[in-house]
Amino acid sequence: MKKYRKILAMLAVLALVLVLSGCSNAPITDKSTGFWDGLIILNFSRAIIWLSNLFGHSYGMGIIIFTLIIRIIILPLMIFQTRNMVAMQEIQPQLKAIQKKYSSRDMETQQKLQAEMKQLYAKHGVHPMASMLPLLVQLPILIALYQAIWRTQVLKTGTFLWLQLGSKDPYYVLPILAALFTFASSWLAMKSQPEQNGMTTSMTYLMPVVILITAINVPSALSLYWVISNAFQVGQTLLLQNPFKINRERAEKKQKERDRTKALEKARKRAIRNHKR
Repeated sequence: MKKYRKILAMLAVLALVLVLSGCSNAPITDKSTGFWDGLIILNFSRAIIWLSNLFGHSYGMGIIIFTLIIRIIILPLMIFQTRNMVAMQEIQPQLKAIQKKYSSRDMETQQKLQAEMKQLYAKHGVHPMASMLPLLVQLPILIALYQAIWRTQVLKTGTFLWLQLGSKDPYYVLPILAALFTFASSWLAMKSQPEQNGMTTSMTYLMPVVILITAINVPSALSLYWVISNAFQVGQTLLLQNPFKINRERAEKKQKERDRTKALEKARKRAIRNHKR
């Protein structure tokens, strides 16, 4: 399921590029109406401007604080997703055993496979599609943020450090940082998995490339959002899905199981010797 989540993430980024290329350029004003323009985009624009005013009319800081607020708001969803993912990783050996047991491709066997997998998911309180939720939430936010900046004149022409927020980063600093943080987050998540495969590894290296190419071709304000959001994701992964801690605990659990097996074997041999006497 992990590999499918990464594939979906890459496709979502590519879809984002296509969607953004077809976005309306009509300016957002207080007179904008409709669910998307009047409720979503207008309020995104107002929120960023209001936050910017709190930091000396710095629109870059407004975007940074807005991004952090968004990440904090969806943090409970991310915690749920992370816990679900870790639990899914831990039951992989059991899933493989079930798949091996029902390896036949006939309909009856496949129905038994699905039923037993469903029981296993229920037993451990996990859902294979739960990891898709954060992506489905974040994609509309990215599109709304892009439109809020591109269609609000004061944000489109705003500056931050060396950037004009409505234009591409001329030095590619933000696209590179966005790609690096994407790689760091994916690499940390990959390292926490009990088993790794070629698909997972290739997607870990491919996703940053997709992010880099995309970030180079969108306004720097969106690249700034990606940098802050992905940096937050790295910290979140270290806090909630720390691979070093998970692998240490996993190794300790295996060692305890080996020690228990050895102790049982010694006890069995001792019982046999005593019985012979």
